[in-house]
Amino acid sequence: MEPDKPRIVRVRDVMHKGIISIDGMATTREAVNKMKEHNVFSVLVNKRHEDDAWGILVSQDIVKGAILPGRSLDEVNVYEVMTKPVITVPANMDIRYAVRLIYRAGIRRAPVEDKGDLVGMISLISLILDENVF
Repeated sequence: MEPDKPRIVRVRDVMHKGIISIDGMATTREAVNKMKEHNVFSVLVNKRHEDDAWGILVSQDIVKGAILPGRSLDEVNVYEVMTKPVITVPANMDIRYAVRLIYRAGIRRAPVEDKGDLVGMISLISLILDENVF
């Protein structure tokens, strides 16, 4: 009899399904309202055209780019403070490698990609709190 092999947990097994997105021309106030509405700390910034890259706006970007400098959230557009391009994680990746990738990239969260489509988000804190991961 073979000993039980440990189950490999993939990114798709623990990601948050769905993506909350916003246009880069939106104001940071609109982004904050969307984050509040969906109870999230980041939004994906839509591509402007097929050859463009995705961006991401996290709450720290808003603090650093608008609030601390004393700028009005209505005057600062998302594209001014977002991070672009965004690092994505393959849905089929072993979760251990995804954690290393996210950590070494110095980020806290990343969109999950499956066959060229963004299908969810993964964050270090959600991985730590997920009882099925480690």
